[in-house]
Amino acid sequence: MVKPSNIITAELEKLRSEIRRHNELYYQKDKPEISDAEYDRLFDRLLEIEAEFPEMVTEDSPSQTVGADRIEKFAAVDHRIPMLSLQKVTSFEQFLDFDRRVRDGLAVEAEIQYTTEPKLDGLAVELVYRRGKFVLGSTRGDGSTGENITENLTTLSSIPASLSSQTTKRYPLLEIRGEVVIHKKDFAQFNQQLIEIGQEPMANPRNGAAGSLRQLDSNITKERPLVFYAYGISDILLDSITKQSEAAALLRSENFRLPEPAAVLNDPEAINRQFDELTKSRDALDFEIDGMVIKVNSFDQQKQLGRISRAPRWAVAWKFEAELAETTLEDVEFSVGRTGVVTPVAILEPVKVGGVMVSRASLHNEDELQSLGVAVGDRVVIRRAGDVIPEVVRLAGKSKPRSNTIKFPAECPSCQTEIRRLEGEAAYRCSNSACPAQLEGKLSYFASKAGMDIDGMGGKIASQLIERGLISSLADLYFLTHDQLLTLDLMADKRAQKLLAAIDRSRSSSLPKIIYALGIDGVGETVARLVAETFATLDSLMEASLEQLVDIDGIGEVLAESINSYFATEDNRVLLRRMREGGVLFPHFTKSYSGDLFSGKRFVITGTLSQSRTYFKNLIESHGGKVSSSISTKIDFLLCGQKAGSKLEKARKLDVEIIEEEDFLARIG
Repeated sequence: MVKPSNIITAELEKLRSEIRRHNELYYQKDKPEISDAEYDRLFDRLLEIEAEFPEMVTEDSPSQTVGADRIEKFAAVDHRIPMLSLQKVTSFEQFLDFDRRVRDGLAVEAEIQYTTEPKLDGLAVELVYRRGKFVLGSTRGDGSTGENITENLTTLSSIPASLSSQTTKRYPLLEIRGEVVIHKKDFAQFNQQLIEIGQEPMANPRNGAAGSLRQLDSNITKERPLVFYAYGISDILLDSITKQSEAAALLRSENFRLPEPAAVLNDPEAINRQFDELTKSRDALDFEIDGMVIKVNSFDQQKQLGRISRAPRWAVAWKFEAELAETTLEDVEFSVGRTGVVTPVAILEPVKVGGVMVSRASLHNEDELQSLGVAVGDRVVIRRAGDVIPEVVRLAGKSKPRSNTIKFPAECPSCQTEIRRLEGEAAYRCSNSACPAQLEGKLSYFASKAGMDIDGMGGKIASQLIERGLISSLADLYFLTHDQLLTLDLMADKRAQKLLAAIDRSRSSSLPKIIYALGIDGVGETVARLVAETFATLDSLMEASLEQLVDIDGIGEVLAESINSYFATEDNRVLLRRMREGGVLFPHFTKSYSGDLFSGKRFVITGTLSQSRTYFKNLIESHGGKVSSSISTKIDFLLCGQKAGSKLEKARKLDVEIIEEEDFLARIG
């Protein structure tokens, strides 16, 4: 088996960390920093690495999860049937691959009907009707557990408060899924109203819909022009409903809106034509869409096909190509990140791309720059990447004369240290650990929510602290004074007090958060927790041998070398001593533990259980067991809920012991 290189391991951890951050921004904060296209690029690279090195797939990888954790200000709602994400395709050839997998999965020469509908760009929600009454509404959350937003959803006139007596009699429990959106026209009018009263306008309809539903005051939600569109039901075992199209007919009969145009088709060529027509007509639709959803119509066939970790095998999202625009390249700047990577950024003549005014675009690295062959003054084509930096796709027209070809600098633009490109890397790096630009990136990473969670330590504050010589290492944070902070721009007394209080709280951060915050190459949240669980104290981790690190389940040789090298470096040991002098506690890490009932035993969880999978995972681990994501001969138990899929069949073939929830709970008392 080929082992992943240190570079691949570091890239994988970075990808997972980036994707988790963007998931939090998109699903929890409704403030995405990148477009769907850029997010898909990151996610596709993650899948590519995990496909090449399947042993590196972890249960908490974004490839195995849906959405993001719920916001704590809302009560939790466990979905009876998980709300999954969708696999994506971006071409007819990729759709044909999906169609082939569907036909292979059914293993019969059966006719396959598909339903098609626009893919709405809003907030996915679930509505629960009991005895005909709307009693519970929730967001998708992480797919298993969402946020209770019932009170806010009741303000939407497009959500019926009750169902007909006929439907109520047939279906005492009906769970309806759909998307809450803001129509384009309503969005423009409402934003104008916000501007007129001096409030900040909403960034886009999707953010506006999500933010409106996450208001603690339902009166605010009531004022927003929100519309619910149903796209299906959660339970495919309901009496008399055997197809997606029949479920849609039931929803229409109950006065729910459904996304149109919709169709039932069985010919891939017809589906291709439908996608082309939708592409041409998307601007004329009332709502924003980002593609077309295609589902196997038959519920029996859906059941046969089952699902993978985060998505059904019977549905796919055919995404639109990213929008393009042409503009002039006015200059190129080189930025330096926290790991020393030097990245070229195109400065553009401002141009509108898909409704967003763009003036900067990524050029990725030197290879990309040389491949493009661009010079200042050239006309370039850029691809839409939402609300932040898009990317330059190709050269559209050369300027004359060609004397302004872009060359990579020989020195770091921040500290003038020579930059080098390591073997096997695409990026140039600055090796100066005291580089101001790197320190600024490290400080922002250190203070992030996943790290030391120092609220108020944003990029502008970090930059000023470094520029004014108040911070030359991460440890200097813990020696800042109130008077020093007051010398910063726009830093009033109250703000300084809040920042100092946040720094003080971080002194008692948990050991996994501290390890993560240090920014060790390849060490994300999962690995930080693994080493904290294994060594319990920072001192033990600092003195751990390479062999001890390699022995940790889930940490390979490359990652172990990275951790070992970090703590063997004297500058890093000085940093940790200074942090301790500044009052950082480096607490002993104690994992919640209820006994060794499952000591050394491995579990896989499948099916629908009474609580979320995270709940059962914590129970297993607190009794000494471990949870894996896939069935193999190394697995001891399959914890099996209702509607279990292929994992149950595989467990039976491999003679893995199957435990149902009731038996499992009885065993642990």
